[in-house]
Amino acid sequence: MSGDSIPNPPLSAPKGAPRMRSGDRRELVLEAATEVFGAFGYVGSTTGQVAAAAGVSQPYVMRMFGTKEKLFLEVLGRALGALLAAFRTEVARDSEVHLGRRLGGAYVSMLSQRGVLLSLMHGFVLGSDPVIGAYARAGLLEVYALLRDEAGFSPAQSQQFLATGMLVNTMIGTRMIDEFDTNPAARELLEAAFPDTLNLYTVLGGSEHTT
Repeated sequence: MSGDSIPNPPLSAPKGAPRMRSGDRRELVLEAATEVFGAFGYVGSTTGQVAAAAGVSQPYVMRMFGTKEKLFLEVLGRALGALLAAFRTEVARDSEVHLGRRLGGAYVSMLSQRGVLLSLMHGFVLGSDPVIGAYARAGLLEVYALLRDEAGFSPAQSQQFLATGMLVNTMIGTRMIDEFDTNPAARELLEAAFPDTLNLYTVLGGSEHTT
């Protein structure tokens, strides 16, 4: 798929598509793009796949976003915004439960938003890309700033939290939950990484196993 922009004529709903506001149609495409990019990554995805998942035409997606790169950046921004909002909700909430545990639970709960965490991970591995890499670095530093300045974590605590989050993403991406019932090492690693949220991860990860 070429990254060249194409002209942007006024948008109209694809033939046969239900009538909805342009903002709602945009969100529909972004939800579909989040799932597609989360599943196949930036390089492995096409705007045609996104269009098919959203139930619209590929030219319609291109008129709306211009290029696959711009669409991916919007997906990353949307995912980052959802993550920061979930963390800020926990920071502001009055609870006796340790904030680090609550932030971890909020992070894992985002598995219910299909593709969000994995699309972020795909963005984070594109550091050599001059546009996406710069955007991903800025996003990760924004999360770090929230942990340090708003959650009150020390640099070491922030590093540990982010490291655990990257491990969580790796286990999601490799579907480690599929090995839970058959591989003792996989069970041990999952239980260590999800001491408070393993049931949630199990359910959202697609396994029928419950503890």
